[in-house]
Amino acid sequence: MIEFVEKYAKLLAFYPNEVSVKVGEKKDDFIEILIYANKIDAGRIIGKNGSMIKAIKTVLSGCKAKENISYKISVHTNE
Repeated sequence: MIEFVEKYAKLLAFYPNEVSVKVGEKKDDFIEILIYANKIDAGRIIGKNGSMIKAIKTVLSGCKAKENISYKISVHTNE
């Protein structure tokens, strides 16, 4: 899942070399995924009214049924 999120975020970014994805908090029932990007790209990854990040979350929610693990995603700027 981490690889998918990173590739997808890089496709959306103007500066894909500044995009990185890290695993944050891990618990029994969820894994936090942190996306770090340029300030301009953070807005593109989130999308208008959160549409792009919602699309990523929708794909990951499909994996919940298979793996029984939820994913939380947050976008941060590189500063």
